[in-house]
Amino acid sequence: MTDHNPRFAGMHFFVRDMKAALAFYSLLGFEPSRSGDQFAHIDLPDGLFLEFGTYALTRGYDSGWTEPTGTGTNALQFRVSGRDAVDDLYARIVAAGHIGRLAPFDAFWGARYAEVRDPDGNVVGFHSPSDDALRTPPP
Repeated sequence: MTDHNPRFAGMHFFVRDMKAALAFYSLLGFEPSRSGDQFAHIDLPDGLFLEFGTYALTRGYDSGWTEPTGTGTNALQFRVSGRDAVDDLYARIVAAGHIGRLAPFDAFWGARYAEVRDPDGNVVGFHSPSDDALRTPPP
């Protein structure tokens, strides 16, 4: 019997400015394995990926595509090595001129957590491993 269930492979982002998008994600330590003016691909562990395509590229193959409006309701999540790494990464990203959305804090689930916005307004969160000793009831 053939397995027709989908398997998560990666995320594709629509970007206004490819150079700005790649500069932001390089602050997180990600470098593209393929890139050009209109498209970039970043390999992640376990065969996953991040891809970026410009609005112009997207309109080229999808004439009905329209630019998104409003704020995103999702957050791309990354785990970092420890609590100090959350603070360090947040400071580095904000110092590079990007918007800090949620300054580092000790979250009720026992992790250190922060969020920033990428150049296209997508929320990018990062957290340390959770420590059960630091868990508190949710707000």
